[in-house]
Amino acid sequence: MTDHVEQVLVQWQAQRPDLDVSPMAVFGRLTRLSQLVSAELRKTFAAHGLDAASFDVLATLRRNDPPHCLTPTELMRSAMVTSGAITQRLDRLEERGLISRARSEHDGRGILVTLTESGRELIDAALPDHVATERRLLAPLSGAQRDILTETLRTLLESLGDTA
Repeated sequence: MTDHVEQVLVQWQAQRPDLDVSPMAVFGRLTRLSQLVSAELRKTFAAHGLDAASFDVLATLRRNDPPHCLTPTELMRSAMVTSGAITQRLDRLEERGLISRARSEHDGRGILVTLTESGRELIDAALPDHVATERRLLAPLSGAQRDILTETLRTLLESLGDTA
């Protein structure tokens, strides 16, 4: 059995035998894997009335200590999006009553985004399904394979500057 990427590599080998396209074996598979995983996660999020962006904001707030609040800048850094994108996300979540925004007591110019009780209930309901989806997607791998994949991806991410 061969995957789509293997077919692409064979085609390139036939058309450009002078070129080592072996990096495509990794990045092509990472790209296809990302697309397939994203599609599965979208289904899980949709079952809870969420999309990936909303889940990301709610989960980021939830995993922080009570009262589960962060500044928009802190959320933006966590989500790796622009300020305009985070503002749109926050607007939608606030309209649904899942977050609230208020002036910081410590800095009158700053804004704090806080997870509401409804937001906490929603993310607490969605999170187990999210983890179950990820577990199902990883089921074909043994524990040892998952460990190797985790460390390999961590090494690659760190080499590209993706550090905490």
